[in-house]
Amino acid sequence: MSRMKKENLPSPVLTFEEIEKTKALSVIRSSKRRRLTAERKLSIFLEACRSPGRMGEILRREGLYRTDLARIRAVVEEGALSALRTVRPGRKSKAEVPAEIHEALLREKEAMEKALASLAMENQALKKAWRGGTGDR
Repeated sequence: MSRMKKENLPSPVLTFEEIEKTKALSVIRSSKRRRLTAERKLSIFLEACRSPGRMGEILRREGLYRTDLARIRAVVEEGALSALRTVRPGRKSKAEVPAEIHEALLREKEAMEKALASLAMENQALKKAWRGGTGDR
């Protein structure tokens, strides 16, 4: 009977999945202060906005304080406002074309006009030939 009880006990050896779960749960603090990138700060801010009920969990996971998130929020709002101030209502201004490209387009336009004029003259000559050479009908 004692043998049956030993078989029902869990194994003292952890599986790889269990080890990974415990690593994910533990928070390792270091004496060095880490620096968050702008992209990471934005993703933390957006995650906190999407799920305000989990804000404490997000802050603990990232090792941040509520004031850190408030500073990030202020910077995001300031950046958004400055970006929106540059957008003006009304027609969009035309993009500037470099001089070299402008000259190339003018040359191409002149070549096309010459080709069109020669084709128009050729078309008139063919019409006259088809009508029998008289243009007074």
